[in-house]
Amino acid sequence: MMKKIQIIILVFLSCYMPHYLMAQRVWTEDGAQYYEFTTRGIEIINPKNANRTMFLASESLIPIGTQKPLKVDLFSLSDNREWILIYTNSKRVWRENTRGDYWVYNQKSKELKQIGKQFPPSQLMFAKFNPQGDKVAYVNKENHNIYIENLFNGDITQITKDGTDRIINGTFDWVYEEEFGCKDGFRWSPDGESIAYWKLDAQGIRNFLMINNTDSIYSYTIPIEYPKVGQSPSASSIWTYQLATESNTKINIPGDPYQHYIPRMEWCLDSKQLILQQLNRKQNESKIFTIALQSNKPNNIHTEKSDSWIDIKARWNNNNPAGWDWIQQGKAFIWVSEKDGWRKIYQVDLMGNEKLITKADYDIINFDFLDSKNKTIYFTASPDNATQKYLYSVSTDGGAPKRLTPASYTGTCHYDISKNGQIAIFDFSNHRELKRNAVISLPSHHILKDFDIKQQKNTSDGIAEFFKIKTIDDVELDGWMVKPLDFDPSKKYPVVFMVYGEPASQTVLDNYYAGYNQLYQGSMAKDGYIYISLDNRGTPAPKGSHWRKSIYRQIGQLNIKDQAMAAKEILKWPFVDSTRIAVWGWSGGGSSTLNLLGQYPEIYKTGIAIAAVSNQLLYDNVYQERYMGLPQENLADFENGSPIKYAKNIKGNLLYIHGTGDDNVHYQNAEVLIDELIKHQVQFQLMAYPNRSHSISEGKGTNEHLKTLFTNYLKQHCPPGAK
Repeated sequence: MMKKIQIIILVFLSCYMPHYLMAQRVWTEDGAQYYEFTTRGIEIINPKNANRTMFLASESLIPIGTQKPLKVDLFSLSDNREWILIYTNSKRVWRENTRGDYWVYNQKSKELKQIGKQFPPSQLMFAKFNPQGDKVAYVNKENHNIYIENLFNGDITQITKDGTDRIINGTFDWVYEEEFGCKDGFRWSPDGESIAYWKLDAQGIRNFLMINNTDSIYSYTIPIEYPKVGQSPSASSIWTYQLATESNTKINIPGDPYQHYIPRMEWCLDSKQLILQQLNRKQNESKIFTIALQSNKPNNIHTEKSDSWIDIKARWNNNNPAGWDWIQQGKAFIWVSEKDGWRKIYQVDLMGNEKLITKADYDIINFDFLDSKNKTIYFTASPDNATQKYLYSVSTDGGAPKRLTPASYTGTCHYDISKNGQIAIFDFSNHRELKRNAVISLPSHHILKDFDIKQQKNTSDGIAEFFKIKTIDDVELDGWMVKPLDFDPSKKYPVVFMVYGEPASQTVLDNYYAGYNQLYQGSMAKDGYIYISLDNRGTPAPKGSHWRKSIYRQIGQLNIKDQAMAAKEILKWPFVDSTRIAVWGWSGGGSSTLNLLGQYPEIYKTGIAIAAVSNQLLYDNVYQERYMGLPQENLADFENGSPIKYAKNIKGNLLYIHGTGDDNVHYQNAEVLIDELIKHQVQFQLMAYPNRSHSISEGKGTNEHLKTLFTNYLKQHCPPGAK
């Protein structure tokens, strides 16, 4: 259920977050400026003064025989700066547009030509230059093979030949991308003489068949290779291709490839060995191996075990597991672990020796930047308030971290740090204001250019206030609440809870969007609702690993109890109308909504559940097994946490919403839930959106229809206003 944003996140957040929070700037190599794609072409922006310099005019991007320039989605430069690689005509694969067309522009000859032009449109993936800048390698999505193309004579070498829809070279299957953030699956060696790549064998993965009933007079199925919980994953292996000998070699990695994952792999800086992370099937044992190419012998230099699960780099690196953070000229690297109860930064050398860097007892939230030249690590943390984020630094030699964000900023701080680590674009927001695009120097945090966007939240929309509430179990939860605009404490108001509750995301964050409901037409505060969200145990808040991992094998139980017990305390407030209590959520939040309605029908009178997992045995193996174990060992935990078990107990109003083209949480979940509700004579309302995915965002009119449906149902069954 992890989303690709860069903050790790949920559908209902990622769908509606503004784009500036979701995209990273492309910094120039010197780190002082960044590139921007405009209708004029590719421009270089100086962030200190907003001056613009043309890097590549759109006129240079008009292919011969056409009239319009290429639309630039992304681009990269060869190391010798002679070539520009243009990514265009991109199409979605799973969550992101990772296939498209590639063109190269030669800055000397001014020639523009297409790479892989003999392949069908929008089928190339992850094209990248070799270090010498005379070749480009890429994956062909159509056959899952890797190719190398010579930029000077156009010769193409196919380096893998066994690719099919089930043998996947250089990229990944659905579940690796969804749950590990893995997309780009091959790496040039630093010396340019070899390529290392993943090979996934998905032949044992069954297809889940989605059905399209609307786009032709006869329905047709859409197969998705999807490993359900309890089923073995694709076998993963690492291979190398030597350009000189045109030979492929399988890297020797211990263990059953069908019972392990390889979420990270990179070259060591000497080009003589690979380094990779291997997780066991249950994801509670992590091993780091180095493998010298000459001997092909694996060396296990680091092992970590947990009684729950071990997170990978994607969880603190904006859902991107790529890269290896080298220090000491490649003799050691940075590693993150929460084995002592807090998420901390360590140094590990290639002999396996380990040294703690961040010695303070609090969590890092994100690993933001490694300035190896100045031996400085920048990271995000918030030791005193789990709803906020601030920038810290620490020496790679270790020591006490230093907060860099001035105390005058209270809320959520986001930094896009330049390649040289000397400046950053600084965005700030809290539940009252938003400021964007300041330029600061690092590490001083001196403002070089003030914010160019400053917004104050309109009080007519209601402003969130943050609170803490302690349950009967002595568990303290963070929450936010937006009260009605005409709030009168002597009167009683309906409460609408927005819930997620699973390990993939927090909802209680002190940012500009706290208390905002994208699905509600109009203003909940103006109409007379109290709107609340709570973060239960198990949400990924920076409160220590015990908080986060207490939910292990208890999804659908511990998180639901925390939410319900907190709601019981809220019902004691004199201005809350206990007869008008509603809850809604999307994805994992939809599951929580169903569980709350079924397990605590005396509290929740109305629920709107969207794209929910109704039976945990129907979801994918990587996510569900990470947090719940293996159903072969503890089946009862899966059953006891699944909403379908409690569907018969629902007494209130239920609106269930799901897209029939959901490749993540399959529409199957809706149908098994519906069947159970019918069996027990539980009345409910259903809205199925044909061929819409997990985000229910495709198709003309969909967003407005969903908002209207949500708002009308809530107003009808949980009427707003004071009594």
